[in-house]
Amino acid sequence: MNQQLAGYAPTPVAARMENHGRAMLKVAMASGHDLYARTGSVVAYEGFVQYEPNPPAVRQIASSWVTGEGAPIMKCAGDGLLYLADYGADVVVINLDNDALSVNGTNLLAFDAHLQWGVEKVKGMAKFAGQGLWNVQIAGTGWVALTSRGTPIVVDCGRGDDETYVDPDALVAWSPALKVKGKRSFKASSLIGRGSGEAYQMAFSGQGIVVVQPSEDSTDRLRVRG
Repeated sequence: MNQQLAGYAPTPVAARMENHGRAMLKVAMASGHDLYARTGSVVAYEGFVQYEPNPPAVRQIASSWVTGEGAPIMKCAGDGLLYLADYGADVVVINLDNDALSVNGTNLLAFDAHLQWGVEKVKGMAKFAGQGLWNVQIAGTGWVALTSRGTPIVVDCGRGDDETYVDPDALVAWSPALKVKGKRSFKASSLIGRGSGEAYQMAFSGQGIVVVQPSEDSTDRLRVRG
């Protein structure tokens, strides 16, 4: 191999999921350990890996999850190494240990198929967003990979009594145990939100974390049509 490229060669497998660089996910595939991944996210693979787009289990759980407002999912099975990416976005790998995470659909890259998951309505948000806001909740023990438009910050909401406010367009994920409510500000000089006039924020309180990316997507990434 050209010595100038040697530093980019595959590294030995150290875990089920791990980063290969900032913007690529490496998954060690094995028979009986299937994976759900965002459709179209595979950039390379080694070995024998099969794909099933929009499998029945996904259609049953997320029947209202539509293209353009969610992240279509495929099932991956087999033996080998699988490499996933999302248009150069940063990849964040999380190993859940009997824990749960609520994730924006478009920030969900891959997760172990044995984990419990479903599309859920965000409580307390309906009066601010018409039919309400929706997220994908994942629970259990296993691996999850998220994407972030830039290096994210993880805010610990349990450090004090104050609420944590986040622009919905910059929100990646949060602990489901947190209390969530919406807040509107009618000041043109509002600190959160790029638009002038009315600004809309999500307020989090309780024990848990919130993952925020340094980028605001102009699309309504939380919504799923019912």
